[in-house]
Amino acid sequence: MGDSIEWRGLIPNREPWLWIDDVVGLTDSTINAQKHLPPDLPIFEGHYPGFPLLPGVVLCEACLEASAILIANLGVSTTGKVPVATGMNNVRFRRMVRPGDSLDIEVKLSDRIQDAFFLRGTVRVDGLVCASLDFVTTAASPPVSDE
Repeated sequence: MGDSIEWRGLIPNREPWLWIDDVVGLTDSTINAQKHLPPDLPIFEGHYPGFPLLPGVVLCEACLEASAILIANLGVSTTGKVPVATGMNNVRFRRMVRPGDSLDIEVKLSDRIQDAFFLRGTVRVDGLVCASLDFVTTAASPPVSDE
């Protein structure tokens, strides 16, 4: 699916803070995405030297980015707005993620109340759960610039 839709325009993130390489499945309630973590990824230089690990917050971010694509796919207009997290619960980190790993990201929409979306994210490496979380997102207006 990755090249069949131009999903990059559906989220505000860009390199170097883009934690999805490809969308491999997309329905009205679920998205499956992937991210390969090259061994020379700069984030590994400082977290941690000699024992590089991907920070757990990045696993959460990958789920948030996937959710933005899922929500945009529903036809929800976010013109002029950016997706933001408004809550996270039941965040669990189960396995370390290391350089060279490939993330399989799955996000499921469980409920929607107006423009609040309730979701469940799971990140796996080699079929094993590395992180899971329940979270809520909405679209927020960016601050008005003085420029």
